Amino acid sequence: MGFEAVFLDPVGQTVQQRWADAALAVAFEDLPPVSAFPAVPGRRWGPGLWWSATTGRHVAAGSNAMRTQLTALDRNPDVTALAGRPVRLLWRTPRGQVRSWVPQLFARYTDGTALLADCPSHPDAGGERALNAAKAVAQACADIGWTYRRLTPLDDVLAANLKWLAGYRHPRNAGRPGLMAEVLEAFARPRALIEGAEAVGDPIEALPALFHALWHRQLMTPLEVPLHERVLVGPCGWGGPDKTGGDE
Repeated sequence: MGFEAVFLDPVGQTVQQRWADAALAVAFEDLPPVSAFPAVPGRRWGPGLWWSATTGRHVAAGSNAMRTQLTALDRNPDVTALAGRPVRLLWRTPRGQVRSWVPQLFARYTDGTALLADCPSHPDAGGERALNAAKAVAQACADIGWTYRRLTPLDDVLAANLKWLAGYRHPRNAGRPGLMAEVLEAFARPRALIEGAEAVGDPIEALPALFHALWHRQLMTPLEVPLHERVLVGPCGWGGPDKTGGDE
């Protein structure tokens, strides 16, 4: 099965190219969406922009489910760049019918490979067409050493915790010079969140820096349980590997 890629070049012109060549040469993370995310009347959340702490740039997001997955990937230290809908894939079925699909999300990894993904709100979202397209796009990615996934919705508690920490992802939350060092020192050994914040000084000043450190994995806490003032917080690596910021 031969695949073609369709995308917009840096000046907004549509380009169609053999998929294997485009994947090797094109920085999809730098491209705008090849087609706009649809705005569906009646939905509580529509298309918008996600500010990426990884790149310092905005990423187009088409749904609440996609924004949640962007949150997790933006916190993943193996991800170096993100983009929304930067490429359309074209292929022919065994009967010669032309098919196309635009994966919702692109993520570049530190090793140069990439993830194309869709972010369904439930396993059967999109129906048979989406499931058939997923098989084709997975093959296209496997052919070049990339990965395609229909990302599983995050657990509600984990999603809520990541959403909270994401509110402190911007560098401004590191606070005044020297504050972050004080916060990290306060949690050199695991202790209750509020105890460490109070040890630094005024919790109103310390807490944003603490949450910023948790977002950036400078400190660790179990995110599979609700965040609260008595949750244990410790240094990076404490409690084993953090499994909450990838694309599982």
